[in-house]
Amino acid sequence: MIMYEDLKIEIESLWGDIERVNTSDETIAKTVGQVIDLLDQGVLRVAEVNDDATSVIVNDWVKQAILLWFRVNQIEVTEIGPFEYRDKLPLKSSYEKAGVRVVPMASARYGAFIDKNAVLMPSYVNIGARVGSETMVDTWATVGSCAQIGNRVHLSGGVGIGGVLEPPNAKPVVIGDEAFVGSRAMIVEGAIVGKGAVVGPGVILGPSIPVIDAETGEEVSRGKVPPWSVAVNASRLREFPGGTFYLPCVLLIKRLKEGERHSKTQLESMLRDQGLSLG
Repeated sequence: MIMYEDLKIEIESLWGDIERVNTSDETIAKTVGQVIDLLDQGVLRVAEVNDDATSVIVNDWVKQAILLWFRVNQIEVTEIGPFEYRDKLPLKSSYEKAGVRVVPMASARYGAFIDKNAVLMPSYVNIGARVGSETMVDTWATVGSCAQIGNRVHLSGGVGIGGVLEPPNAKPVVIGDEAFVGSRAMIVEGAIVGKGAVVGPGVILGPSIPVIDAETGEEVSRGKVPPWSVAVNASRLREFPGGTFYLPCVLLIKRLKEGERHSKTQLESMLRDQGLSLG
């Protein structure tokens, strides 16, 4: 990021006086556009993530540039085949050059980075997001703004990866390399799924959701599934003045050996023991 220090200073200056930013100023649009171009190419990223996806450092100024881009762009109508779009941001393109497979009805906004050999089934990827190489974004899955998805990840059908744009210093959702996220799971508001982790179907993971070790009953974190673990949807009783209620939690039912991979059949068997399926 050091080589882009001048660009960072310009963006931070514009952000500090955002109310006076002239939306018709071509110089400002060019400066902000440079950042979006670099995001789209994968040169810049919204957040730096360590190998295990346990540590996240947000590049606030890159998120500021995204928000400024919405401010300086005007709504335009785009026609692609029989489809009409009306938006401030263009769609991503040049997939063949990038080596990405994109199935009809999949779309991504310009400013999202999709790495080589990734596959987008009918799905949606928002600006600022990063999808790693050989990752599958399955049917009707969504990858929200600024989410950081690692390499060789499988986001199953209907998975919802939440977007985090504001405030600029808010941490995005992170899914580590080689993770598997089951159908209809929702990972939101800066939650983290560690490298190699398996998340069962229907899991809801956010920063306030307890992650509990099934063997000890101890809460190991909030909003973070550890690397190389298997997590499923669960609930626990809590007493309130108005009565006793079940609140959602995530249960760790197995610890994997580092580097251990499972076929879908093995995962089905593992989850079936808990009364679940991949969906």
